[in-house]
Amino acid sequence: MTPSTNSHTVPHTVNRLVIDALATFEDLRCRYETLVPDIDMAALTAVIATGNLDEVARYTAERTPHSFARFWTFDPTPMMRLAGNRTEVITYMMGNNVIAETMFRHNPAIMLYAPLRTAIYQDSSGTTHLSIDQPSTRFASFGDPAITKVGMQLDTKLAELLALLDLPVPVELEHD
Repeated sequence: MTPSTNSHTVPHTVNRLVIDALATFEDLRCRYETLVPDIDMAALTAVIATGNLDEVARYTAERTPHSFARFWTFDPTPMMRLAGNRTEVITYMMGNNVIAETMFRHNPAIMLYAPLRTAIYQDSSGTTHLSIDQPSTRFASFGDPAITKVGMQLDTKLAELLALLDLPVPVELEHD
């Protein structure tokens, strides 16, 4: 088999935001899950199957009161406890399928970063953190101003969510 000569590497820098919380792990987790509700994938799939984009947008808007829904949740804590680790962590994929489409139309590879991956965890001192890669730094890697613009809009929506969570908003999320 001949190796492909049609590949390329796209180096890019991403800001990982690590936001310290005064809340406990469980409190932050509960607030996050309230503000970023779980989306029923079977129901969303059924709405998509109708072929009515306006209906999909309405359905999504009704289920994303703060712009984002949870598409996936993974709690690796039980496995990590087997190895003797005592801290807690939960990871999520959160996003908005309608917003993702506004980038997808320019480059379907954006799905590498949509939905956004977030983590709530404790460090060894017991401090709780929320961590997420800054959306605009992920999506800017595509080199398309239209995609970068939506990434910056996601920064703003993320800043709004952090404020609702009573977390400090990193200056990197502020755009003029």
